[in-house]
Amino acid sequence: MLRNVVVALGLMLLAPLAAEAKEWAQKMFQATSHDFGNVARGAKAEFAFELQNLYEEDVHIADVRTSCGCTTPTITKPTLKTWEKGTIVATLNTRSFVGQRNSTLTVVIDKPFYAEVPLTIAGNIHSDIDFQPGVAALGDIEQGTVGEQAVSVTYRGSFSWQIADVRSANSHLEVELSDAVRQPGIVSYKMIVRVKADAPAGILQDQLTLVTNDQRMPTVVLPVEGRVAPPLSVNPSPLMFGTLAPGQSATKQLVITGKQPFRVLSLKADSEGLQYNAAPEVIKKVHLVPITVVAPQKPGEFHHSLVIETDLANAGRATCLVRGTVRGDSPTAAKNTHAGEIVPR
Repeated sequence: MLRNVVVALGLMLLAPLAAEAKEWAQKMFQATSHDFGNVARGAKAEFAFELQNLYEEDVHIADVRTSCGCTTPTITKPTLKTWEKGTIVATLNTRSFVGQRNSTLTVVIDKPFYAEVPLTIAGNIHSDIDFQPGVAALGDIEQGTVGEQAVSVTYRGSFSWQIADVRSANSHLEVELSDAVRQPGIVSYKMIVRVKADAPAGILQDQLTLVTNDQRMPTVVLPVEGRVAPPLSVNPSPLMFGTLAPGQSATKQLVITGKQPFRVLSLKADSEGLQYNAAPEVIKKVHLVPITVVAPQKPGEFHHSLVIETDLANAGRATCLVRGTVRGDSPTAAKNTHAGEIVPR
């Protein structure tokens, strides 16, 4: 009897710690749920749950469990250092499953402390509408040019089914929709999905919303993805140095890539804490530039801005953010300056 009471008291004491541990882990995620809405059979349905390490210690994602075979999880970066970002990509299996699907992904973190974070997924997969291909994949598009992808939309059902409108929140996307081809039991459309020449550089990950006259499925989404590549790119960006001791120096390599061979004319930093050495006489497409940072004496986050000047015409400048953290007295203190909490042991 006494042993049972001791065990019960122990569990009561551990319960708040477990809840607190879950809370610190959840704070790293921007979102913990996603609803795909109505999804066409075979369409690409992926959502990236983004997380960022807010703490001094490395965070390690050991596993992700799924409650349903309709959803496949992928860990893009298992270990995250201070301020590094990663994603848990949830993919809905639209080829093998139909109907309303709900699943829970359980993210298992084993370092610096054990915690589990549930992520919920929902989506309604319709077998009567099909996209070919399942995503408007625009690939790499040189900035200042137009990129496009043809997509076929096929509906199997009512002869009167129609696409009333195609909408997007991205003003740099446009769609050219053909007239419907109607056959007994089948309605089909051809779409040209286009990214405009004025689209900014960066990753394109968006969607088009098809508005239909079907009350069961008033809207259905088509993913759009690609990359608008600038004439000059800098990697990695931001350049992360992790956690350093006060006054400690560290060096990492910056890769500067151009569409054409070019010269690095100069690098200009907003602080004396950065050291670098470029060779302005060298002309090539890829330049490797070592960047050395000297950590400030004051504990906390530091960041510098580095401007790279080249002789590339029209787009010869790029900016890279340099980030890191100076270690404080307590190695377990959370680096989320808004929260100011200490991660429980």
